[in-house]
Amino acid sequence: MSEPHAPPPGRHNEPRLQLLGISKIYPSVIANADVNLTVMPGEIHAVLGENGAGKSTLMKMIYGVTRPNAGEIMWEGRQVHIPSPAAARRLGIGMVFQHFALFETLTVAENIALALDDKVAPRELAPRIRAVSEQYGLPLDPDRHVHSMSVGERQRVEIVRCLLQHPRLLIMDEPTSVLTPDAVQKLFVSLRQLATEGVSILYISHKLDEIRALCDKATVLRAGRVSGTATPRTQSAHELAELMIGGDLPTCTLAPRAPAEVRLALDKLTVASADPFGTDLRDISLEVRAGEIVGLAGVSGNGQQELMKAISGELPLRDANAIRILGQAAGRLDAAQRRRLGLGFVPEERLGRGAVPAMSLADNALLTGYLAGPAGMLKGGLVRRGAVRAFAERVIERFNVKCGGAKAVASSLSGGNLQKFIVGREIALAPRGMVLAQPTWGVDVGAAMLIRQAIIGLRDQGVAVLVISEELDELFMMCDRIAVLAKGRLSPTIPAHEATIDRIGLWMSGDFSTGGAAATIEEGTHHVPA
Repeated sequence: MSEPHAPPPGRHNEPRLQLLGISKIYPSVIANADVNLTVMPGEIHAVLGENGAGKSTLMKMIYGVTRPNAGEIMWEGRQVHIPSPAAARRLGIGMVFQHFALFETLTVAENIALALDDKVAPRELAPRIRAVSEQYGLPLDPDRHVHSMSVGERQRVEIVRCLLQHPRLLIMDEPTSVLTPDAVQKLFVSLRQLATEGVSILYISHKLDEIRALCDKATVLRAGRVSGTATPRTQSAHELAELMIGGDLPTCTLAPRAPAEVRLALDKLTVASADPFGTDLRDISLEVRAGEIVGLAGVSGNGQQELMKAISGELPLRDANAIRILGQAAGRLDAAQRRRLGLGFVPEERLGRGAVPAMSLADNALLTGYLAGPAGMLKGGLVRRGAVRAFAERVIERFNVKCGGAKAVASSLSGGNLQKFIVGREIALAPRGMVLAQPTWGVDVGAAMLIRQAIIGLRDQGVAVLVISEELDELFMMCDRIAVLAKGRLSPTIPAHEATIDRIGLWMSGDFSTGGAAATIEEGTHHVPA
């Protein structure tokens, strides 16, 4: 970091944080019940649990976002009340949230300046942002506008913002969900260094291999209560998963299947990004056939956003034949028209693009479901409210979405449960082709397996599926073929059983010369209108 951490006050053997009998009860759900938790100075302590187990609510009480109904919070040996995040920061508590709290129209430096308690001009803050982001392997341009950034890049902003405050307790809620493996390893080096300086870290993640590699101790929550503790390094990922879900871990099975006709085709797709910080797509050609899953790996910010916008219709193209859906030229069609052809979408941003936060789950289902005739949500141009509610309830039941029912607003769900609902909604609409970006982002291991198996189920029903993910294990597990998007170019596509970590890693750097013919670049075709 640009400045050393001050030695933490108090005795090293005195707990940094203690939660004694903490409870939080909402009208429709018990989020936490009688939770006890102790974190020592210099300890990296994991909090494990399924989506909706109460992890994020517990962290928000520590950070002052919400207040407990019962129990005590002890900070360095004394009882404290934390009425607000500002009060938490004054104590020395910092938090990296799973859902980003960023203003899209402002720059990185402006967003971080707003979050700091000390008034610092963005111009003066910029060198500190560069220094800290480079030290932690999370490169950021302080002058870049947030709206132009991918989910992974926005995650970097949240982490750097928190590290600039030099916390004594650092809470991290799914901090690596959209970071590359290399960035994760660099972050872990930094977190271990912080721990040696006496900083305590509360770490929430569904990536159990990360927990085993990083954390000293783990507390497991189930249905809002502490169900046990563990020493992650001494237990396997499978054992930790069973502690979380209270039973056997679900598995995915991918049976051999012969693909059929091409349902999604990209033909030398070239998109000049309107964003000066974006990535131009160059000469992208790809076919996805009925009954197969094609996976696109890659580091966030290499053209994934531009590709999703081009395929979904958010960014119509000049050349209608640059994208073909079920044999029809679709490059000039908008998103609704492409959905009517039978293409479903799961965007990487669940709040804002995947769902409207303030609307109910039923109304969020209607937003895309009204276009699908089989869903039966419209009759004579009028909304059939009963059909909408029944559809949402079927998705909730099938995908085990923990919520207050179809009337629950999207923003009231945990990130993982909202993700399950969005993926489940799109699958339930019976698409003929499906494009998913980061389908299991922030989802617990059991739910991730449920989603992956549901996607495999689509493929087995003859749907053409394209999955864009930074989770290499996920792609290896569920895909028939894999390619890499790097610097706006597409690597050769190879059968998943021929893909290796080394080969995919090399391609992610932009070097396609190993394992297949290098992609050629042709200029001047299929550009987006200015």
